[in-house]
Amino acid sequence: MSCGEPHETDCSEVLDHLYEFLDREMPDSDCTKFEVHFEECSPCLEKYGLEQAVKKLVKRCCGHDDVPSDLRAKVMGRIDLIRSGQAVPEQDVVPE
Repeated sequence: MSCGEPHETDCSEVLDHLYEFLDREMPDSDCTKFEVHFEECSPCLEKYGLEQAVKKLVKRCCGHDDVPSDLRAKVMGRIDLIRSGQAVPEQDVVPE
């Protein structure tokens, strides 16, 4: 996704790290770069707004449930595998 205009911070970088921005899990300097990007790029701003709304909805609907620590560790491990580009073992993939 891109508006077709060149930006100091590329759209793909912004979208790859959108949840880190939403969760404020990045340095302030990176947050500032992303905020500048959103001012310049309406498609990325729209995606940010959508993801922010989904996050708020999930928190409102599910934010009061305690997550078992072993489930949380398993999910975070999968996220780390995916982020690093490693394949998730086939036996762990749930068929739809």
